[in-house]
Amino acid sequence: MISGGGPVGLMLACELGLRGVSTLVVERLAEPDLTIKAGSITLPAAEALSRRGFAPALAEVRQRTFAQFLGGKPMPEPAELAALQQRMKKIGGHFAGLFKLDPTRLDPADPDLRINENAAITLVPQQELERILAGRAAELGIEVLRGVEVIGFEQDETGVVVELPDRQLQVGYLIGCDGGRSTVRKLAGIEFPGTDATITGHQALVKLDDPGKLPRGWNRTPVGMLVAGPMPERILTVEFDGPPVDRDAPITTEELQTSLRHVSGTDVTIEEVYSATRFTDNARQATTYRHGRVLLAGDAAHVHSPFGGQGLNLGLGDAVNLGWKLAATLRGWAPEGLLDTYTAERHPIGARVLEVTRAQVALMRPDPLTSALRDVVSELMDTGDGNEYFIKMIAGMEQRYRLEGSHSLVGKRTPDFELSDGSWVGEHFADGRAVLFDFGDSAELRGTVAGLGDRVAVVSLSGKETLTGMFVRPDGCVAWASDDGDSAGLAEAVTRWVGSPVSVGA
Repeated sequence: MISGGGPVGLMLACELGLRGVSTLVVERLAEPDLTIKAGSITLPAAEALSRRGFAPALAEVRQRTFAQFLGGKPMPEPAELAALQQRMKKIGGHFAGLFKLDPTRLDPADPDLRINENAAITLVPQQELERILAGRAAELGIEVLRGVEVIGFEQDETGVVVELPDRQLQVGYLIGCDGGRSTVRKLAGIEFPGTDATITGHQALVKLDDPGKLPRGWNRTPVGMLVAGPMPERILTVEFDGPPVDRDAPITTEELQTSLRHVSGTDVTIEEVYSATRFTDNARQATTYRHGRVLLAGDAAHVHSPFGGQGLNLGLGDAVNLGWKLAATLRGWAPEGLLDTYTAERHPIGARVLEVTRAQVALMRPDPLTSALRDVVSELMDTGDGNEYFIKMIAGMEQRYRLEGSHSLVGKRTPDFELSDGSWVGEHFADGRAVLFDFGDSAELRGTVAGLGDRVAVVSLSGKETLTGMFVRPDGCVAWASDDGDSAGLAEAVTRWVGSPVSVGA
C-alpha cells in the first residue's frame, strides 16, 4: 500500500505495477490538488520518465506550457520559434535568483552531457505530470482510493496491518508518500530533524491591474525577493521576517496584496486570484527511509524550500530507486540487503539537496553582507568552472551512488546515446528490467546473465562510444562498464543487484 497519490506515490505505484506487484494507493484528498506547484523537472527525473516511455506525453505538455509563456500570443513562425528556442537553450536555470548559468558554454565532450534531447524535458507543471502518471497507473491496473487516509498500522515480520477509516487491510509493505507532515512517518516513530523556517513565501497566479509595474524575472529588493513570470500571471514573493503565523490559514487576496506591495515597493493591485500557495524554508530529513516494512519517499522523507523545483525531482528519484528493489523483495529474488540500499543511496542525495536549498535562501537575504557574498558567487558563475559546477548541481548531473567498481561511469546515471539500429540507450528500459549492453558482440558478456532473462534484458548493438559493455540497473544507474572488452567485475555486479538464477524445483 502506498499512502499518498501525488506524483511520487503514483510514480512508485507505476514502478511496482510494471513488475506485476499488486499495489493499492490511498490518497487523503478527494480530488487532485490544482494549486500552483512545481513547474519543471531536472535531468535525472526527465531521463527516468523517458526510460519508462513517458517522453511523448511530456513533450506535448512542454509544447503547451511553452505556448502559455507566450501569454496567449500566436505561436511564432518556424524560423522565429527556432531562434527563440535556441535562446532558451542558453538559460540553465538559476541559483538563488541569479540567472547566469549558460549550458551552451559547457564542454560538449564532457561525458556527463551525453544527453538525448528528447529526454531533456523541463517545462512540465506538476499537475500535468500527476495526470499522466495517474493514467499510466490505471493502465497497469493499480487501484487509487481517493478521500481515504491511513490512520494507524501495526507491523511484524510478516506484514503490515493498516487501519483505514472504514476497514483494516493486511499488506506486505506500507510506503508513506504522504507529504512533509507524513502520518506514516509519525506513526512509525521515524525522527525528522532539521532547521526551522526563516521565511514566508507566496506563489500565485493572479490578475493584476497593471502588470507593467512589476519587473519581469527574479528581482532582489531591499526587503525580499520578487518574481514575475515566466507565465504572464505568475508572481512569487519571499519575505525574510520569519515563518507565517498560521501556515494552514486560507490565503486571502489581502495577504497576497500586502506581500506583493511590500516586496515590490509598488502600488500594484491584485484584481483576482486564480491559485495561490504559501511556503517556507523549513528543511528536515528523516533519519532513515525504512523502519521494518514501512518506508518513506518524497516529502515524507525530506522537506525544504521550493527554490529550483528540487522537491518533485528528489521524490521521483526516490520512487525510481525504491520501486524495483521493493518489487524484487516481494517477488523473492532480491539479493541480501537490497532493500537496505534504498536509504543508503537516497539519504545522501536528499541531504545534499537540503544543503543546496539552504544555501540559496542564505544568498537571497536582503542585507549588505549577503549582497557582498552574492557578488562573489556571481563572479564565480561567470567562470567556466563555476558555470559547470552550478549547472551540474542544479540539473542533478552531479548525483552519484557509491557503488563498487573502478569505471568512471559506475554509480552515475546511464549515458543516453544512439545505437546502431537508430534506438537510444534509454529506450531499452520500458519493461523495468536491468539491461546489459553488449556493444562488442561478446558471448562472454552475454553468458554472465544467462538464466536471468526475467530480470535482465540484453541489447547487442554497437554505439558511437568507446564502451564495449555496460550493465545498468532498472533505475538507470550504471553498475558496471568496460572500455576494453574485459568482463572483470561484471559477474559480481550482476549478482549484487539482480541475484542468481532460480533453479527449477528449488
